[in-house]
Amino acid sequence: MTYPTLRLERRGPAAWIWMNRPEVHNAFDETLIADLTAAFAATDADRDVRAIVLAGEGKSFSAGADLNWMQRQGTANSADNLADARRLAELFDTIALCATPTLARVHGAALGGGMGLAAACDICVASTQAQFATSEVRLGIIPAVIAPYVVRAIGERQSYRYFQSGERITAVRAFEIGLVHDAVPPEELDTKVDEIVAALLTGGPRAQSAATCLIRAVANRPIDDGVIEDTARRIATLRASAEAREGLSAFLEKRRPVWTDT
Repeated sequence: MTYPTLRLERRGPAAWIWMNRPEVHNAFDETLIADLTAAFAATDADRDVRAIVLAGEGKSFSAGADLNWMQRQGTANSADNLADARRLAELFDTIALCATPTLARVHGAALGGGMGLAAACDICVASTQAQFATSEVRLGIIPAVIAPYVVRAIGERQSYRYFQSGERITAVRAFEIGLVHDAVPPEELDTKVDEIVAALLTGGPRAQSAATCLIRAVANRPIDDGVIEDTARRIATLRASAEAREGLSAFLEKRRPVWTDT
């Protein structure tokens, strides 16, 4: 499929989704929101895709909300306003729940919803020239639909500061507070993304999907009998799978595994 606001690219088993509104720094409007939601859902359903990279054309990753769109929705009737907000929330949920590993390649500005996209992806790699912010309060609004993903990434304590101050966050600071996995010089950004994608391709696809489900199941939970039993059942199920048999056999036989979806 083609999308008006996106450029899709395949690099072997990796799918690259490029936001393509460089003239407005890839700011969100109704079309970009719909296109991103549909593209992530379709790409995640493609069994030939092993990793999804989200990137932005032009000078910025994404400057967040298109203010004309935001103002337009603020003057809509309450039902339309809420429906539009729900579609925005659905976008971040769609990205966060992808079974396929997702990676944000961030350069330039990643503000508001742009920072939300970086947080919703499993992995974030940024240029040292990138800048992040939850700057919504400076517009009289809040980072509502991105909050679950940003708070998950940087924690409550840091969120209190940045949600209220709207300060710009450098890539190095974003690394320090847990939003960014790697902050590298601009000329090394694509090399680092390729390096992580290559690492992702060495794992079993079913195991990777199960690993993300495992994180959601144990995060912020007490280590009680229920969690212990759940983790035991998960490993018992996975190690009896065809994928695990192939992975273990390949390791013992000193060869590369041949992954399938079985």
